[in-house]
Amino acid sequence: QLGSPWAWPGWLPASSCQGEELSEPRTVRGRGGPGFSAARPCLRKDLSRALLSGNLSALPAVSPQPLTYRNGSPVPTSAAPTSFRGRKRLSEQNVSYDVKRQRFHSPHCESSLVNQTVPLPEERRYSFPGSIPSPLFHAHYIPDLTGCVPPLRDTPFPDPIETTLPVAKDKLSQQVLDLFQACQQQTCDLNKKELCRTELQKEIQRIFPQSRLFLVGSSLNGFGTRSSDGDLCLVVKEEPVNQKTEARHILSLVQKLFCTKLSNYIERPQLIRAKVPIVKFRDKVSCVEFDLNVNNVVGIRNTFLLRTYAYIENRVRPLVLVVKKWASFHDINDASRGTLSSYSLVLMVLHYLQTLPEPILPSLQKNYPESFEPTMQLHLVHQAPCTIPPYISKNGSTLGDLLVGFFKYYATEFNWSRQMISIREAKAIPRPDGIEWRNKFICVEEPFDGTNTARAVHEKQKFDIIKDEFLKSWQRLRDKRDLNCILPVRATIQKR
Repeated sequence: QLGSPWAWPGWLPASSCQGEELSEPRTVRGRGGPGFSAARPCLRKDLSRALLSGNLSALPAVSPQPLTYRNGSPVPTSAAPTSFRGRKRLSEQNVSYDVKRQRFHSPHCESSLVNQTVPLPEERRYSFPGSIPSPLFHAHYIPDLTGCVPPLRDTPFPDPIETTLPVAKDKLSQQVLDLFQACQQQTCDLNKKELCRTELQKEIQRIFPQSRLFLVGSSLNGFGTRSSDGDLCLVVKEEPVNQKTEARHILSLVQKLFCTKLSNYIERPQLIRAKVPIVKFRDKVSCVEFDLNVNNVVGIRNTFLLRTYAYIENRVRPLVLVVKKWASFHDINDASRGTLSSYSLVLMVLHYLQTLPEPILPSLQKNYPESFEPTMQLHLVHQAPCTIPPYISKNGSTLGDLLVGFFKYYATEFNWSRQMISIREAKAIPRPDGIEWRNKFICVEEPFDGTNTARAVHEKQKFDIIKDEFLKSWQRLRDKRDLNCILPVRATIQKR
């Protein structure tokens, strides 16, 4: 059993993180000085009411409470908005960075859901905190969810529904489950990333007042691990941004901010001039690596599409996590080095599950086109997973059988030279004739903008290595039915 789906399912229950109780503030020690409390008190009823009413303008963007030294004295702060000011520079080795969990659902509600829906309780806080005066984000918008999830009025959320994992009936399936439970992202991991996002947004808004910073990717889509980096999308305006010119200029200003004012807290900020340029950096406090892009809003859309796939069938997340760990172990999970990105790997797993004789997943974009409309305003995107019930498949295959089948599909069945992977169509489709698809060894369709997510694989040598790993892993797993023959389970769990 996992924790409440209304309290970030897929991570530890509300009170635990690596076995520690999070109900009391923690003290973070800095070098050469006293520590400060990193925890925050529970949200009061008026803030909960503001969130549930849909009036996000009444709810500030996760602002920390005043910091206090260990002796109880308040940390002196100015009247300026709370930022990185006042923090001590922290040592990696001495950081005990537990942030108190805050849940917005009420434990007193007696009602229950008609259908077990895809859980999405707090994205309104983590991804869309506060409000700004822009047509992109409506400050007083009140969502109208009907059917599976009641409207967000002053009524509390229904009782939490436990998210169950599939039953392991054989050794290989149990190994997959053990690896998943040990390596899946925990709530405390998410809290570290969210606190960094909150503080960075305040600093960046001093340069771009109307901007918003979104946490996207594996941190929110249900496929994160304990070692997952953080992905951030800086939205500066509603209109598209020229990635070659405007985005690079904006990122150069952000990089300069990181190198100057925030140099005590941000480490190694690098501007990477890719097709979608990013600033890579490391947060010294949380020790998390981040990639920050500008206005790549497709990342916000696909985060919630993937999150829906992650939770409509309980075999999806364990299978994806094992495949990501396998690819990383075999050095074929790094787009910057000409192999597969984690995003492409996730799409490959989803595609395989859609193309089985008895599918385990549908095409959500075909079945629920109104929920995943590519032009939907960003302030509505997070609602989609709340309205979609679980997918009931007649396929009873175990996790072990599915993992073997995944490798077999890409080793012997999929036609790399003529076919393209498409979760939008829920099948392999003929390659397009466009220039982006020519001379590409692997074609994986991005479900919203139709680009090739595997375009980084542009060398035949790397492509041959990837194909060879699929073939060898299928043969070994088929014969031995032991995950250790393709991935050292204990070492992977220790590394996480």
